[in-house]
Amino acid sequence: MSDSDGKKTLGLRGGPRSGQVKQSFSHGRTKNVVVETKRKRVVVPKPGAPTAGAGAAAAAGAASDPSKRPAGISDAEMERRLKALAAAKATEAEEAKRREAEEKEREAERQRRREEAEAKEREERERQEALKAKEEEDARKKREAEEAKAREKAERNAPPAAAAAAQPGPAPAEDGARGGGNRPAPRRDDRDNRDNNRDNRGKGSRDDGGRRSGKLTLNQALSGGEGGRQRSLAAMKRKQERARQKALGGGDNREKVVRDVQLPETIVVSELANRMAERVAEVVKALMQNGMMVSQNQVIDADTAELIIEEFGHKVVRVSDADVEQVIETADDKEEDLKPRAPVITIMGHVDHGKTSLLDAIRDAKVVAGEAGGITQHIGAYQVTTESGAVLSFLDTPGHAAFTSMRARGAQVTDIVVLVVAADDAVMPQTIEAINHAKAAGVPMIVAINKIDLPAANAQKVRTDLLQHEVIVEAMSGDVQDVEVSAHTGQGLDELLEAIALQAEVLELKANPERAAQGAVIEAQLDVGRGPVATVLVQNGTLKQGDIFVVGEQWGKVRALVNDKGERVAEAGPSVPVEVLGLNGTPEAGDVLNVVSSEAQAREIAEYRENAAKEKRAAAGAATTLEQLMQKAKDDKDVSELPIVVKADVQGSAEAIIQAMEKIGNDEVRVRVLHYGVGAITESDIGLAEASGAPVIGFNVRANAPARQAANQKGVEIRYYSVIYDLVDDVKAAASGLLSAEIQEDFIGYAQIREVFKVTGVGKVAGCLVTEGVARRSAGVRLLRDDVVIHEGTLKTLKRFKDEVSEVISGQECGMAFENYDDIREGDVIEIFTRKEVERTLD
Repeated sequence: MSDSDGKKTLGLRGGPRSGQVKQSFSHGRTKNVVVETKRKRVVVPKPGAPTAGAGAAAAAGAASDPSKRPAGISDAEMERRLKALAAAKATEAEEAKRREAEEKEREAERQRRREEAEAKEREERERQEALKAKEEEDARKKREAEEAKAREKAERNAPPAAAAAAQPGPAPAEDGARGGGNRPAPRRDDRDNRDNNRDNRGKGSRDDGGRRSGKLTLNQALSGGEGGRQRSLAAMKRKQERARQKALGGGDNREKVVRDVQLPETIVVSELANRMAERVAEVVKALMQNGMMVSQNQVIDADTAELIIEEFGHKVVRVSDADVEQVIETADDKEEDLKPRAPVITIMGHVDHGKTSLLDAIRDAKVVAGEAGGITQHIGAYQVTTESGAVLSFLDTPGHAAFTSMRARGAQVTDIVVLVVAADDAVMPQTIEAINHAKAAGVPMIVAINKIDLPAANAQKVRTDLLQHEVIVEAMSGDVQDVEVSAHTGQGLDELLEAIALQAEVLELKANPERAAQGAVIEAQLDVGRGPVATVLVQNGTLKQGDIFVVGEQWGKVRALVNDKGERVAEAGPSVPVEVLGLNGTPEAGDVLNVVSSEAQAREIAEYRENAAKEKRAAAGAATTLEQLMQKAKDDKDVSELPIVVKADVQGSAEAIIQAMEKIGNDEVRVRVLHYGVGAITESDIGLAEASGAPVIGFNVRANAPARQAANQKGVEIRYYSVIYDLVDDVKAAASGLLSAEIQEDFIGYAQIREVFKVTGVGKVAGCLVTEGVARRSAGVRLLRDDVVIHEGTLKTLKRFKDEVSEVISGQECGMAFENYDDIREGDVIEIFTRKEVERTLD
């Protein structure tokens, strides 16, 4: 067979392809380059042909014997294949040699590292031995020095001859012991030690205890050494101390301090580490090892914290969250520490019976001039010094019915109640309430019969009316003092003060001024310039500027104390009312103020009380069942609500307004207070009112400029009040407008059916006689049978003879037909009535 054997000649189809490519250089230079592309023919062997892996022998045989060569392969192609095979073998051999050389290098590197580690261990061992030898040498020298001193002392006490005989021997030792430097051995040892230290420093060892490691060198300054982090002086001192302890052998046997760790129900990880005096990172690591991936700011439960505390070797002391309040001092005072204090007197009585005027006359100040409408809007606290030198603290409580809760607070902090009753008005509803509060508080009462100078005054009637409420005055053989006074003329004021002083003397009021202060918040408000301000009556201890205190859910530090005259004072003792500045929020009137030792305690107690109040509110809401919610929604479906937003000047006034609003309404309409607060009306209040369609009510406060602009833009009504009963009356009138009109029926006549007719096209028609009043076609009618209503509707027709008429008067006959009703009989009575709508108001 020929080589061609019917096959085409080998070659590239189309021949070489050439073309030009423009090559670009910098500065805008270009160059045309001729590019020629050639294709490489890929030969695919036929199935069954020998592969390249058949071995070198097969390839060589194929090259020598053309008959064994695969079909379609020329001599040149075969030669190329042989060359490629040889080159691959050579490359594989070189790769094996390279890998062998690299393995040898790695082995040599590992050997070198092992030798270096062994050398370092050996050097460290030698250094430890040298250090130990040095310590032994120092101990030996010290011991020799002590022996030399002992010998010297013995020689000094011996006879002179014996001392002279013994001097040549120990003299060198004495000189050496004194450090004279005449002994060659220590000097040589010192030199050797210095050489060793110099060599070790040159090698980078740490024989100097690392004293120079914390110092800044020039190279470190230029290179920024250790990533720019420098050791602090405290860290260097700690390291040197550790090295010194280690050198003395006392650094490793330090005993661990076992602490009693107070553990509440939940605790933050960082706080747990702080209480154990352990590093936060170590505590976080221990938690992670126990399967809890937490950070230092996360909260863990008490059981988990207990495991960690025991793991660190400390003792667990379980405490509850309520234990935070145990820091407040509640111990009883010793009798020898108690000192007399001024009595706290509360003025109570009905509206406009002269309580504030009486207090004005006592302290000779015109407080009532500053009260809107002549009534007291919130509690005032004042101190009065009598002519005899006795100091009295007065609380003036409002008399209006809306301030019932404020009067209750006033009675709780008072020692004596002065019940003011007008001689021309006698006992009134608020007078009775004041009597009840005084009895509930268990405090003695003094009756001041005021306005005795008026012509209509009748003091005896006042005494008699008081008997109905179990208040028996001395004039009626009782034990309650009564004094006739006049705030206008000053009559009886001295007798009233004497009665108060006598009652206070009987009570023997005492307090300990040296303990931590405790007091009651009489009033609280948010002042624009001073922030939250609380009027506090100190009941025990002395409140000083700078004291840290907790009051209700708020806490603070006393920034300033202002007395009732507006003067700043440094401290306030028992029975002294002062304004306290420095709170972080506005407390509730009636909260108790307690001084604590640290801000942390105050913050912790305030947070606990706040959380407890939130949980209580949440529990109250959660206690409602689904059936109750559905029933309430069904009940409220037909109830109209008047939403309002209330802002007041002080906390007590806001509470009084809320209580008054809750009393307005009935089953059909009620007032809903969306939000109430203390302070000026703000833009957020306007936004809330706009969203709910509610007016904003300001009591002794005004809206700021942004709030006024927002109210004008959004159409929100702002109403200002300074007297509480005006506010209540306006809200009651607005709520009355939501009431549906009442349908009132007026009976205008009665008719009796005498005969029933059947009329084609109309149905049954009743022949009636109007027995009373008048019958009108437009009126409503009811059909009565045996005085029982069996139908109510309207008339379809009203005829007199054959004519349709609008009305028929009494005594006349007429014909009536009902709309959609035919069951009428003789003897039935028709009741005729009219309806009209009557507007309703809330009582």
